[in-house]
Amino acid sequence: MSSPLADKIRPKKIEDVVGQRHLLEKNKPLRKIIESGTIPNMIFFGPSGTGKTTVARIIAERTNKSLHKLNGTSATTDDIRNIIAEINTFSGCDGILLYLDEIQYLNKKQQQSLLEYIENGSITLIASTTENPYFAVFNALISRSTLFEFKPVTSDDVAVAVERAYKKIEEEKGFKITVEDGVIEHISFTCGGDVRKAMNTTELSVLAGQADGNGITVLLDDVRQLSQRSNMNYDRDGSQHYDILSAFQKSIRGSDENAALHYLARALHADDLISVCRRLLVIASEDIGLAYPSAITIVKSCVDSALQLGMPEARIPLAQAVILLCTSPKSNSAIEAIDAAMSDVQNGNYGEIPAHLKDGHYGGANSIGHAIGYKYPHIYKNHYVKQQYLPDAIKDKVYYTFGPNKQEQAALAYRNKIISE
Repeated sequence: MSSPLADKIRPKKIEDVVGQRHLLEKNKPLRKIIESGTIPNMIFFGPSGTGKTTVARIIAERTNKSLHKLNGTSATTDDIRNIIAEINTFSGCDGILLYLDEIQYLNKKQQQSLLEYIENGSITLIASTTENPYFAVFNALISRSTLFEFKPVTSDDVAVAVERAYKKIEEEKGFKITVEDGVIEHISFTCGGDVRKAMNTTELSVLAGQADGNGITVLLDDVRQLSQRSNMNYDRDGSQHYDILSAFQKSIRGSDENAALHYLARALHADDLISVCRRLLVIASEDIGLAYPSAITIVKSCVDSALQLGMPEARIPLAQAVILLCTSPKSNSAIEAIDAAMSDVQNGNYGEIPAHLKDGHYGGANSIGHAIGYKYPHIYKNHYVKQQYLPDAIKDKVYYTFGPNKQEQAALAYRNKIISE
């Protein structure tokens, strides 16, 4: 069976790896570790197709250790036991290097089984994962490893790999490949920083090319059909999903409607309508809040419209909601207030409810002192009367602070007025 193109052109030297310059250029941390010859336990994390497996293989081939490769999607507990059994044997006398791809698929017990041997140096671990390791990898393994983040490869760097791929296919097939202007740029741009996806598109583009007596011509229109949708990295349950939603909310909080619309577009491009709607409803209260109390009502209407319309029309009311929130005054006084109150409750900092506030709608309530002395505010001027509402233990506690915006300052002025009259 023929190997995929991505495997055929996989670099054999660090110098040939595209992207990851922050790790692999001269004098960068990972490059220096590789050149030192002393390999620590390492975990590579980042999106698919960014070179994690390639770099791990290059490092593994440079050592004198007994090399074992496992993939977390298929590795069993017996596979791990067999590797451990090689410790202190002739084949493992120089130590064992275990390259473990997709480590996030190993369960906690399987990951723990390696700890003792990683601790004493019998096994050196190089692991890779597409997930955030702090979510997917056992903490004890993280504490014994050095983490390196692999980032999406830039389109300029992907273009180098695409050109290399076309040359490799030419050598293999023995015919000339003519590439129409714009093809390499289009493949490089639409792969979403994933070199493996770019290689797949490159290989398909040759199969779909126009054959003639001079070889194969790869047409831009054909390539556009093969990559109609940008291969943006987005894992619905992983860190990229949360990173986009985090950037989305922070952009709205920072009143940057252009950035917020960009992240909205990325989420909608990945068909993640529900997450966007939920996040907008939260933002309306968390970040705009009492500075513009009507915002949540408007956002709720926009969200309801989006859910009823579905894509692509849903993008319009959602964009309206985003722009409204970005351009609205901001206040986090509501979340600050409830979080302070929740903290007191969770830490046991509360006391007995004052007797005059307790329920008095039953026979015998007054005989045990409940509801006696309660003052009904509506019969007083401005519907206000001063009385104690918090328990004695925290009677002077202040959770809510009026924000400096126009709306909350007006509320503060009203409060001061009714108290003073």
